[in-house]
Amino acid sequence: MEKLAVRENPNVVRKFRLFLPFVACIVMEELDQLQIHFEGDSLFLMNVSLAVIMFGVALDIRLGDFKRIWRRPKPFFLGISAQFLLLPALTWLLVSVIQPIPSVALGMFLVAACPGGNISNFLTHLAKGNTALSVSLTAFATLSSVLLTPLNFALWSDLYGPSAELLTQIRLDYTEVFQTVGLILGIPLTLGIYVNRKRPLAARKMATALKPLSVLVFITIVIVAFYSNFDLFTRVIGLIFSIVLLHNLLALLSGFFLAKMGRLPLTETKTLTLETGIQNSGLALVLIFTYFEGLGGMSIIAGWWGIWHIVSGLLLATAWKYKTAVSSLAA
Repeated sequence: MEKLAVRENPNVVRKFRLFLPFVACIVMEELDQLQIHFEGDSLFLMNVSLAVIMFGVALDIRLGDFKRIWRRPKPFFLGISAQFLLLPALTWLLVSVIQPIPSVALGMFLVAACPGGNISNFLTHLAKGNTALSVSLTAFATLSSVLLTPLNFALWSDLYGPSAELLTQIRLDYTEVFQTVGLILGIPLTLGIYVNRKRPLAARKMATALKPLSVLVFITIVIVAFYSNFDLFTRVIGLIFSIVLLHNLLALLSGFFLAKMGRLPLTETKTLTLETGIQNSGLALVLIFTYFEGLGGMSIIAGWWGIWHIVSGLLLATAWKYKTAVSSLAA
């Protein structure tokens, strides 16, 4: 792919700088033109790491997790709606309001189109939420993302003019995207569920070792990828942090308010909030480095999402845990 040359829209930049005045000195088009190089063995290792992470997640999934859905379908369908319908729509609304540069908008749309992240199960357990529901949502959302992630990304990014224009220059082949998502998510999940069904004790031992190791390898690879562009990253961190902060807050609130509208109990409200606010940014990064050649705005948005959603999720889960403990003592 040739280096992208996107014309800066004066109206977009002016509105964006009014929204975030402290970044007015940044050359906005620099992110659209930047490509973070990440290919060959490093890209292959990143794909393998994400596949191993998904395999480790699946080792904790039982077929009973899916059967549980049909006994209480309301929380499940509200969770899926928050993940794949409400969050992408609200992301488009946020993008329309702040009007970021095209590559940043694409990063936001891609993160919103990804399924929930695997740490949502741990955070739900920490928050005293419905862990069984969390596992069911993560499993189903990840499997369905083989189709829904490319479709959602194509739909919403096409509705924002600047990102749609940028996509025409990239010439993205969605058939290949479907195949990649299927390989990285679908196959490891299927294998993990099969191993757990046939060898549950072995699956438990493998999950204990695989998940922390694969996550550590994945984070190391991402850090190395960004190190060569450290100077630009430090210059735009204020901009990126503000956008990701707003976007993540929007994701958390969308799950929370949809659960409230559905009159779900607090345990399930916690679950939907965390499931919607924790996104699989690792999948987003793999797709960005594979099909967008590490396009700057997309890469930094997805990379910072991967850091910030852990921080916000831990803060929220800990607050809920503390509140539950205080309420129990008061009772």
